[in-house]
Amino acid sequence: MFTNFPFFPEQASEQAANIDALYFFLVAVTAFFTALIAILVVVFAVRFRRRHDNEVGDAIHGSLALELLWTFIPLGITMVMFVWGAATFFHMTRPPRNAMEIYVVGKQWMWKLQHMDGAREINELHVPVGRPVKLIMGSEDVIHSFFIPDFRAKADVIPGRYNTLWFTPSKAGRYHIFCTQYCGTKHSNMIGWATVMEPADYQNWLAGNTTGGSMAENGATLFANLSCNTCHLEPGQQGRGPTLKNVYGHQVLLQGLKTTTADDTYVRESILNPQAKIVSGFQPIMPTFQGLVSEEQLLQLIAYVKSLSDTQQQPAATGAAPPPGGSATAVKK
Repeated sequence: MFTNFPFFPEQASEQAANIDALYFFLVAVTAFFTALIAILVVVFAVRFRRRHDNEVGDAIHGSLALELLWTFIPLGITMVMFVWGAATFFHMTRPPRNAMEIYVVGKQWMWKLQHMDGAREINELHVPVGRPVKLIMGSEDVIHSFFIPDFRAKADVIPGRYNTLWFTPSKAGRYHIFCTQYCGTKHSNMIGWATVMEPADYQNWLAGNTTGGSMAENGATLFANLSCNTCHLEPGQQGRGPTLKNVYGHQVLLQGLKTTTADDTYVRESILNPQAKIVSGFQPIMPTFQGLVSEEQLLQLIAYVKSLSDTQQQPAATGAAPPPGGSATAVKK
């Protein structure tokens, strides 16, 4: 009867069922107590109304058992909400280490996506079924918000920093992508499609759409074209900047004996604002590349720096805002 009028998006990711269950639990608890309180208000108003002008109500001295009851029952329910919600949040914000990475750039008014193997898409996202997918997202202009309702996956895309979003598609098919943050006059046109394919079909699609080298290869070419390799030399060679080998995902010692984690945000900040954090033992001589490289090229450089590291660790700080004070480790001349 209601096939053409669904009340809820399809559950097309492994996370969707748990998120829906939590949502319906919160709705059910809210509805139950709303109805209970409304009914009790009416019952008490009728049952204990004043029937005569000179009628005086009975003195009530309270009940310890009743007070404990309505203290611990709500406490227990709210703790269930807290623990369940916190566990869901931590799961949604910590992608598995083997997740397939795809870079997303929001721009008025389109989504530009780059696969690590070099495939590029606009307003389209092709992913294999059953494999965790991690989106690393940035914006070229204003705040956007990447939302796939059927995956129950949503995250803001903010200029000046990177945010991450991950999901595991569970059903092959085509699912809508929306921008849910008003981003200008054509905001309603900033839509797309996520196509979930069987693994073999996805590999065939990837083979037919991979052109111009991988993200890391393009980043290596750009790294050389910008003459970054004249300062960032191989390990054992003394350059004006620190070596980038095995930097990504590790702690970096800065001047003043401070440390920071070399993640996506740190590498980006090092390129655009190299005077912000100075690596211990080096001088602040690296020029800024602000305005010289696009957001997509920044992502290629990050992919290259990441490929130089033996670790596959994705630090939790990747989605954090750049720390105050600056940057100059991973790509400092």
